[in-house]
Amino acid sequence: MNREFLESYSIGLKLRTLRIQKHLTLSRLATQTGLSTALLSKLETNRMVPTLPTLACICRVYGIGLDHFFSEVRHHLLSITRKALICQNGRSQPALKVTPLHVPQAEGKMRAVILEFPPGVTSTIGEHGHRSEITTFVIEGILELNVAGDKESLEAGDCAVLDTAEPVFLGARDDSACRALIVKLRTGVS
Repeated sequence: MNREFLESYSIGLKLRTLRIQKHLTLSRLATQTGLSTALLSKLETNRMVPTLPTLACICRVYGIGLDHFFSEVRHHLLSITRKALICQNGRSQPALKVTPLHVPQAEGKMRAVILEFPPGVTSTIGEHGHRSEITTFVIEGILELNVAGDKESLEAGDCAVLDTAEPVFLGARDDSACRALIVKLRTGVS
């Protein structure tokens, strides 16, 4: 199978995120699946393409189906504003500074948070099939963004706006921490 075709599914990143969310080490996952830690590491870092029986074994541990890894992208838009493009002639243009934050409500659809990522830590926002509008502003560090195979590195001052029905993977690089403001509006099932 063509390796580039599989990249759009972000299988390695999904595997790593699942493991981290379940607070499992590679060795603990290896014990539960019967697979080697070396194999699991290669799968998470995309150095090896998993077979369907291997993925099925991992799915049983997490209690998910194979569709988690192979869902087709249904809706996805991404817009990035780079800090470097906001400045003209080396001088920043004066602008009104507005920071809207949500009021906590049980039924509220909007969530605004500041996420602080230690080096190498990844988090997921949104879920497959549920459309979300997400605005991300990087406060400091470099934020790695991955959605439906689109990978971007955002620096401090960069902003990304997504409208997607796919999970969004956010995280810091392995060598540095990152802080970002995230505003998410859940708009429904797509």
